[in-house]
This record gives sequence, structure tokens and C-alpha cells, in this order.
Amino acid sequence: MAGAGHYNPAHTNILRIREGASEMEEHYQPAEIEARWQRRWEESGAYRVERRPDRPKYYCLEMFPYPSGRLHMGHMRVYSIGDLLARYKTMRGFNVLHPMGWDAFGLPAENAALARGTHPDLWTRENIANMKQQMRALGVSYDWEREVATCDPEYYRWNQWLFLRMHERGLVYRRRTSVNWCPDCETVLANEQVEAGACWRCSNAVVQRDIEGWFFRITQYADELLAGCDALARTWPERVLTMQRNWIGRSHGARVDFPLAGRPGAVTVFTTRQDTLFGATFMSLAPEHPLVTELPRGTGQEAAVREFVERVARQDRSVRTVGELEKEGVFTGAFAVNPLTGAQIPVYAANFVLMEYGTGAVMAVPAHDQRDFEFARRYGLPVTIVVQPPEGGLDAATMTAAFEGDGVSVASGPCTGLATPAAKERMIALLEERGCGRRETTYRLRDWGISRQRYWGTPIPMIHCPACGTVPVPDTDLPVVLPLEGVEITQKGGSPLGRLASFRDVACPKCGGAAQRDLDTMDTFVDSSWYFLRYCSPRAADVPVDAASAAYWMPVDQYIGGIEHAILHLLYARFFTHVMRDLGLVPQGEPFANLLTQGMVCMESYRCAEHGYLGPDEVAAGAGGGKHCHACRLPVEVGGREKMSKSKKNVVSPDDMVRAYGADTTRLFSLFAAPPEKDLEWSEEGIEGCHRFLNRIWRFIEPRAEQIRAASAAEAPQADGSWRELRRRTHRTVKKVTEDIERFHFNTAISAVMELVNHLYQLEGTAAATRGGLGALREAVERLLLLLQPFTPHFAAELWECIGGSGEAREAPWPDFDAGLLREETLEIGVQVNGKVRGRVTVPANAGEDEVRRAALADPRVREWVGRGEIRKVVYIPGRLLNIVVAAAGQGAR
Repeated sequence: MAGAGHYNPAHTNILRIREGASEMEEHYQPAEIEARWQRRWEESGAYRVERRPDRPKYYCLEMFPYPSGRLHMGHMRVYSIGDLLARYKTMRGFNVLHPMGWDAFGLPAENAALARGTHPDLWTRENIANMKQQMRALGVSYDWEREVATCDPEYYRWNQWLFLRMHERGLVYRRRTSVNWCPDCETVLANEQVEAGACWRCSNAVVQRDIEGWFFRITQYADELLAGCDALARTWPERVLTMQRNWIGRSHGARVDFPLAGRPGAVTVFTTRQDTLFGATFMSLAPEHPLVTELPRGTGQEAAVREFVERVARQDRSVRTVGELEKEGVFTGAFAVNPLTGAQIPVYAANFVLMEYGTGAVMAVPAHDQRDFEFARRYGLPVTIVVQPPEGGLDAATMTAAFEGDGVSVASGPCTGLATPAAKERMIALLEERGCGRRETTYRLRDWGISRQRYWGTPIPMIHCPACGTVPVPDTDLPVVLPLEGVEITQKGGSPLGRLASFRDVACPKCGGAAQRDLDTMDTFVDSSWYFLRYCSPRAADVPVDAASAAYWMPVDQYIGGIEHAILHLLYARFFTHVMRDLGLVPQGEPFANLLTQGMVCMESYRCAEHGYLGPDEVAAGAGGGKHCHACRLPVEVGGREKMSKSKKNVVSPDDMVRAYGADTTRLFSLFAAPPEKDLEWSEEGIEGCHRFLNRIWRFIEPRAEQIRAASAAEAPQADGSWRELRRRTHRTVKKVTEDIERFHFNTAISAVMELVNHLYQLEGTAAATRGGLGALREAVERLLLLLQPFTPHFAAELWECIGGSGEAREAPWPDFDAGLLREETLEIGVQVNGKVRGRVTVPANAGEDEVRRAALADPRVREWVGRGEIRKVVYIPGRLLNIVVAAAGQGAR
């Protein structure tokens, strides 16, 4: 390293002497230091990156945020993780792409702007400016020249372009369907956006409505998406892949037609338990099934069925799928014919059957399906056993629950006596022989409805012409710009775009006649389904992503974000990347090679009977270790540690922490307090401890900066004694931190650095009168600061410069370690007498058994226990233990 000076023998007590004035502050001043380095990095364009074919690339990406106004601690944690990895990989020689942007469209911005009497665009831009400033204050190494905001026409133009390309390939279509409708937000919600029957954004109840809308044919990629889950098994969290596999929900079974009795037509079902067909004793239809309105005609059941359907339509849709739901139904007045037994079985409408699953119709086998069993017992329907468990013994009259497992088929015609897997295959053959069914694979996944009846989103690039029908907007007319002026934005009455004639009314691109634009906007998840590709070439003017840039940068090597995006965002992003691969825009279909889902930031909550939830600053310590409310002095109920939430006021602001402790301390705490995939429990004591740790390093280096600057790490190999031990500990720490960062064990990496700092302080007063000793000290401090650089970049940069480090710390290569130094020169061996530890001896690492034995017997404590007794046997476990067995009579005093 540069900065070595001439050896001065006067520096005989380097760890106590401070000679000359230091340019450093005596006390660590994070606010001043961090602001200075942030200016330097920004002015120099420190984090700009271009393609470098001569270097390996590393694409590190945190999920871009919705610009809500202020960063919270969850943001701060994920950005600290990403920045650590980006800085570390840069030091390891990678060409690192680390971009940031804004998921800026969507209903939350529209609603927030309405509540504040402002425009969504103004609200969003102000929030972006605020959050960007907060990110800069954290010192995150983003290449801001690649910044994108999804509300910019330059970005959403490509949403529209991709929509048109997908439309050309049959991947986009329009149809009327029953959809999830949020009456409060007045918009359609995808199935994934309905949580426990409520809107994922406003938490109000969702209802069903028939509406026309646009759909992406994601089901066409179902098999590829499933295969991708298998390919990602070693690099993605298993629970994320399980959630995606379950959502896609591939099932192998049979499609079976049950003819209607006494009338034309049939009820078609899909089942994965075709082996139980002989036990089907009734049919269940979803209340939304088209046959439910047809079958009751002329049966006298019309009114009862109509009342039931209307009542179920008011129920929470998600509750209809859970096991605890009370099973209800109504007889339609019609019968179907079991195609294998010829028996006529009644057809019911049932509240636990959903139209979007399978065919919306179920062959009910109450002996072997719990929902069917409960329904049958309620309505007095037959229960027929057709599968016996291996131990047998099922009795339909005494059953208290359905047997849903595998077993042996009984009373099942040619399948009788077959085990379940064989019975399934034989039953399919039987259905195909009789022409009443066939083998089939189905999916739980449904096509993605993207139409939203709101304003703040990407306009859909289609035009509706009375003469020509639906016509795509020509590419030359893109982007279809969302108007910012003259729009009356309310939460009522559908899309505000329909009330703006200058936007709505256009000429048909095909015939030139009067036409209207499509008035819906795209689901905001379209915006986030390919933004990571736009970062590769954010200023490309002719394509959404430059193919050469995508080939170089993709896939994202490390993607970081919350588990809450396991289905919504990640599945859609994978789908879009597959589509863009097929369009020739990107080389591969899987966008994210590795995925880290970080844990939440949690904090205990406080609640007062008078004032409700209280913030930490509204609570004071009470008598006996309790807490009370500042305002009313009433006792405070302390809740458990849970995700920070504005509603519960258990929120800590990153801004407050940065002001109080500095960005580096705040980052360090978030990385040290818990492994990244685990929840982090906020602790004031924890962040204060991290602040003390950085001050401790500062106090060690600051008074010794001149001497360290004058030393040369190249002379460290000459060190002996305590200084050679310092070298060994330094290199061991480098190895440990390197391995831990590679494994994402950031907390233990920081612990290893803390141990090295402790060892430096233990050398207090130790003479360093040789070049080797001074070199070992400089080597230790240099490596200490480089190890800290990804964690605390401003702090490390400041001290690195002050000790005369070459260039900037962020540009320095990651320190290596000497494997030879990791080997111990001495060993501590435990010594037992008759199986009990009686002492320890230190011997050279290469000592043989005889040398260890001599050292043990020379130890006074061991000699006392051996006494004058006869040594019968000595057992030596090399490098660990020596056991001396002596005759009882010869044992020493006890």
C-alpha cells in the first residue's frame, strides 16, 4: 500500500504515543463526514457503470419502492443489504450494476392525492424527490443515471408497446367475465389482490361484478413457469417456490361428463380422484355456474335457487374456500346420471364450489371428500364407500369424517381390488372406452386481468370503433399519454378518463371514423413486471430494452425484497421475461438468478386506555419497571414485537436515526441485529451499541493515524511475538468475513470484525519497536477498514484516507488472506488424570506425543494429581487431549 514512511525507532510504544497533530477530528462526527463523502461520490460519478466485457458482471437489485413519501425502516434494511453486496462485489472485481427507480403509478397515489386535494402527478413527484434525498443520505451506491419512474411517458410507452406485441401473438384478449370489484376503489382486482375477501389496498369488502376487460394469457406459460420453479430450487427460498407452484396449481386427472337425466346436455367435471367415481352420489355446482339458472326451470325450485344464489353473491368469496365455512346448498330440481353406475344423482348449487376452479362443477363423493361429507350429512344424501384404507374397517353408517387418503378400491366395477394409483389409471381407460371422459391436466392459475377503472396508470393502447371493432393504436402514435390537465379525478363513477373528451374521442386508425379510446388503465403490476430490464438500457429509444445490454447484464444476480411479493410481483415478472425472450428482447426467461426475501423490522407497541396506541416518545418509564402515558399518566400496555406500522405507532424513522447516530451506524445495526432472512427486532440499545463500536474504532485509529501512515504493511511478515499473533488474527478475520458475506451471514461477519478490534485494544502498551510490528499494525488497520467498507462506507472512507490508504477505500480490492498464517504456531492441550481435566499446556503446533507428555508432567498442577502413583497408560488425541492413567494408590491429594 502507498503511504509508507521511514521507520522511526522512537516509536517504541506505538499503541500509546501520539506524535504530531492529526488532521482528523478527535471525536467521530458522522453528519459532517457522511455529507462530505456523499458530495464527493456524487460529483465524481462514483457509481456510474457501463458494460465491461473484460470484467465479470454482477447485477444487484432491491425491489423498487412505491413513492409513498418517506422511507421506513423496512426500506432502510433492504437497501443496506443490497448496498453491502454491491460494494463487496465491486471490491471483488465485478462490474456491478446497482440501479434504483420508482414504482410510481397506482391507486394508492391517486387516493392519497385526492385526500390531500392535489394531483397524483404532483404528489408522486414530491415523494420521489423526498425519498431520493433520503436514499442519498444513506450513502447507497446507486447509479442514478439509470433511474426510471413508471409514471414517465418514456417508460410506460413500452408498457403499451409490449401490450401490442402480446396482442399480435394472441397473448392479450378482451372478454366479459365475473371479476373482483372493490366498490370503494371502484376498480377490478386480480385474484391475487384479494386478501381474505378484502381489497389488498383499502381493506374493504370485495364483491363480484360482470365487466369487460383485458387479459394477459399467462396460462399459456404455466408449464414453463412450473419448470422454472424446479430450476430455481437451489437459489430461491423454498417457501416462495412452494407458493408459486401452489398458485399455478397443476393437477393431473380426468374430465368426466355426467349426462342430465330427462333432458339434453351434461354436467362436466374435472377430478383428480377419478378412482372414486362409483361413489359419486350427487353433483355440486358453483352458484355462478350457467346451469344453475337453467336447471330449475319447470321444477318448482326456481325461487329457492334464485334466493340462494343472491345470498351467496353477498358472501365473502375467500371465506367460501376455507374448511370452516358452513356448507350450504339448494337442490336445483334436476338430476344427472353417473356415467359408470347409471344411477340418477341430484344436482345441487353449493356455496363451497367456485366457478373459477376446475369447471365450476364437482362430482360429490361424500365418503372420500370432507366438504362433500359435511354437505351430505346436512342434507341427508347417500354416503357410498369406494376406497378402504389398508387396515379396512370403514362403515358408511358410523363414519364421522371422510377418508381422503389412498387405499384399495371397493365396489368400483373393474377397478375393485386395485390400489389407488392403479385404480386411477384403470378408471381413465374405462372412461375413454365408454366415451364419457378423458385424461386431462388442469391449472389453478387463471389469466391475468389487467384492466383497471382508475386514472393514475398506463392508458391501454386500444381504440373502439363502431365500424371496425377494437383496433390497436399504431406504434407511431405511442405513447398514448395520460393527460395531466383537465381531468376530474374522483373516487366515484368509474374511470375519470371517460369524462375528458379530448382524450376519449379519437379517429379510428383503420377507417378514420369517429371512435373512442379504451378508458381503462393497466394494473400497476404491469409496470413492475419488467422494470429490471429497462435498467439495462434506460435510455434506449427504439426498444424497451437493448438486446446487447440485456445479454450482458441479465439475469439479475441477486434480487432482494419482501416475501409479500412471492406471487403478485415475482410470478408476473417471470411471465413477462418469458414473453420478452420470445419476442427476441432478452436471452433467457428467468429474470432473477438468486432471491433473498428479507425479514420484517419489528418493534413492540404501546397502548393507553385513554389515548390508544402511543409512539415511543409518548411513553415514559413508570414505577416497578412499567411504563405510563406522558399525557394522562395511565399505565401503558406493552404489546408484542410486530411489524412496524403507522396505525400502531410502533415506527422508528430512518431520518431520526441518521440524524442521531449517522447513516453508517443505522446501516450497521440493521445488518448486525439479525440474519437478513429473519425478522429484525428494533432496539435502541442495539443501535447505541453499534454507535459505540464505531467510536471505539475511531478512538483507536485517530491518535495513531500519523504512525500508521508512516508504516508499511509490506513489512508485516517480519513481525514476531504479539505482532505476529495480530497478523494471524487479522488474516483469520478476513477469511471469516469473506465467507460470511458470501453466505449472507452479515451479523457474524460484523462480530468477527468486533473481535479483531477487541484484540487491537488488548495490545495496549505492547512495544512495536520493529518495522515488522509497525507493518503488522498497519496491515491490521487497513484490512479492518476494507472489511468495514461495504457495511459503513463513509466511516471506512474517512479513516482510509486519514491513514494514507491508496485511492479511495471503495476502489480498493477486497483484502486477501495468507492461508499459511491461519495455521496455529502453538496449541493448547487439555491434560486429564484418570479422565478428569487437571490442567492445560501450551506446546508447538508440530509437537509429538513425547513432547506433549513431557510438558504435561512438568506442569505443577498435573504433577500434584499424578503424585507418586504408577503411570499405567497415556492416551493422546493429537492436538486436543492427553489422558494420564495412574494407579489408585499413587494418586495425589484430593
